[in-house]
Amino acid sequence: QAQLDESGGGSVQAGESLRLSCAARSGLFSSYAMGWFRVAPGKEREFVAGVSWHGRATKYAEFAKGRFTISRDNTNGIKNMIYLQMDSLQVEVTAVYYCHPVRGHDYRQPSSDFDLWGQGTQVTVSS
Repeated sequence: QAQLDESGGGSVQAGESLRLSCAARSGLFSSYAMGWFRVAPGKEREFVAGVSWHGRATKYAEFAKGRFTISRDNTNGIKNMIYLQMDSLQVEVTAVYYCHPVRGHDYRQPSSDFDLWGQGTQVTVSS
């Protein structure tokens, strides 16, 4: 059964770093581009970053460029790992972060092939 498990969030001070992890449990995910999304309090879901199925192409939202780095590890075909390194964190990035397969050339839209989301991981940045 396909499953997405996010982890690595926490409460940090502005300027610190976090590394989020997503365990995408199913061999199906290895052939999909994957992305990170976030939901901030009172706001709609927002694209953060995406990575191609082979890991060689990446896309970022404007606010993530230069501070966030997305990567993936497909060496375990059953459990693909997708990472989001977040550096120089600012208060405005506080949100719950989710990973999900994506579609399109810019990776900004969740794929409709999978109707599941993980529980997300909370990132809280204080000044």
